[in-house]
Amino acid sequence: MSDSTADPTLDRLLRHMAWANAALFARLAELPDKALALAAPPNEWTVAMILEHIVTAAGGYAARLEGAPRPERTVPATTVAELAELAARCAAYDARIRVQAAVPDGPAEYPYSGKVLRARSTILGQAIHHANEHRAQIAGPSRRTGSTRSISTPSTSGRTATRRASGRR
Repeated sequence: MSDSTADPTLDRLLRHMAWANAALFARLAELPDKALALAAPPNEWTVAMILEHIVTAAGGYAARLEGAPRPERTVPATTVAELAELAARCAAYDARIRVQAAVPDGPAEYPYSGKVLRARSTILGQAIHHANEHRAQIAGPSRRTGSTRSISTPSTSGRTATRRASGRR
């Protein structure tokens, strides 16, 4: 990227990431509190812990792209009522990441890690892949633990919709 306009493909990917993150929080808010405690063996991370990790990492990616200090870690939710605050924080971080996509590519340095440099494009790509990986990870616990109500995530339901539209199953 050589100008101050975000690449349209990258912007679409970042908008999708933000939408999928928001959709995940909205879906989880419909479930009982005990859904936040689900974990799929052998993974010890619960749904609540994975959500906290998604939000904290998004804050770290935004801060790194901005050259700002890393934000405080969030606390895993214990009730679905607490998800609104996490969702708002995640949306704010996602918006900051999207703004940074318009900045020309070049090295980004953590102000808290010395001289570790990474390309801005690498950080943007990692932000997208990281969120997608963990949204899919959240879908697993309910399926593997025998819950009668699956946690359908945007990262997995989008593939199904695409397959159905193309005639594949």
